[in-house]
Amino acid sequence: MNLYDDLKERGLIYQISNEEAVKKYFDKKGYFYAGFDPTASSLTIGNLLVITLMKRLENAGLKPIALVGGATGMVGDPSGKREERVLRNEKDVKDSTAAIKKQLTNFFDFFSKGGKKIKFVNNLDWFSKISLIEFLRDIGKRFSVNEMLAKEAVKNRLEAGISYTEFSYMILQAYDFLNLYKKHNCALQVGGSDQWGNIIAGIELVRKNTGEEVYGFTAPLITTSDGVKIGKSESGTVWLDSKLTSPYFFYQFWMNIDDKDAVKFLKYFTFLAVEKIKEIEKEFSKAPQNREAQKALAKEITSFVHGEGAYKRAQKISEVLFYGDVKKLNKKELEEVLLNTEAVKLEKFDSLNVVDLLILAKVVDSKRQAREDILNRAIEINGEKMISTSLSINKKNLLFGKYLIFKRGKKDYRFVIIR
Repeated sequence: MNLYDDLKERGLIYQISNEEAVKKYFDKKGYFYAGFDPTASSLTIGNLLVITLMKRLENAGLKPIALVGGATGMVGDPSGKREERVLRNEKDVKDSTAAIKKQLTNFFDFFSKGGKKIKFVNNLDWFSKISLIEFLRDIGKRFSVNEMLAKEAVKNRLEAGISYTEFSYMILQAYDFLNLYKKHNCALQVGGSDQWGNIIAGIELVRKNTGEEVYGFTAPLITTSDGVKIGKSESGTVWLDSKLTSPYFFYQFWMNIDDKDAVKFLKYFTFLAVEKIKEIEKEFSKAPQNREAQKALAKEITSFVHGEGAYKRAQKISEVLFYGDVKKLNKKELEEVLLNTEAVKLEKFDSLNVVDLLILAKVVDSKRQAREDILNRAIEINGEKMISTSLSINKKNLLFGKYLIFKRGKKDYRFVIIR
């Protein structure tokens, strides 16, 4: 299956400026780009679809340019936002730009300036060299305010209000496309569907300034079956940085994807062949309780983002927590679980009765419930079944000298850190 047909089969082409021209451009193996604004010190799984899309094009022979918006990040993109962004200071944007560049090197091999290919650019490099008067005269003149008002990102904000700063964002992004076309002969931009208005603005600016046609297409904006934008969870944003979202929690996010989304996300986010995904879908439809689609999804995406070792570690942690003995977790594995888990913090103690400890650890709400659970053998502490209400827990019972893991029933865990 050729690249274009594969993208269509996966549902990854949502909007496209010129279908036939894009197909021919794929055959030319030219440069293409996608942009990432440094709004935080890490990308999220909301950025992951564009990253995997870039990898598909790269694997097919096209040449990717990853643009990080050191300039546009200080302005703020109104696309998909109901209210004005809080402006970030220059240092924060600079630090985030460096962090995101480093993060993107996990997926792409960037060349130095002396290399044959340029794969990473920062739009601050060209915006810092153009004056306001020059920009308004040479670039702003190319834009109709009436057309800008009709763009979805602006139109959706008119009632609530939009600043001139964010209103001008599409002009800035359009100038990115013009620069990349002039400097690198990059004639294709890809992004999420919320970027369509910005992409079209860039296409029009290149045409008006050079008389040449460039192209763009978007992938769909990813939401779950209940309409929630992917990248958010009950525990907050799911980051690609392992120091912000542990590989274990990342793995569990994909393991817990709704059955209605699992096969669709296999097509969107993984590099498994479509035929292989159809085989998984067939087995999944026969026995959804086995969660084969979620297992494949979690394996492929965790391995892609964090490496095979992190995937195997996350798989081991999951097996231990749900079916095994928590004492089999080493300190690194336990702390990986705790990174994104709310833990109760207690002061050091010499010895505590198990009933009192269950209350302090917020495992149960009352001593009556604590005694009942213990007598029903429903409580484990650090892998040991509690069989008596008179038992005491002391320093010797702590894992690695500071941790207690409570298990109530089959899967209800509570974690305690002794300060």
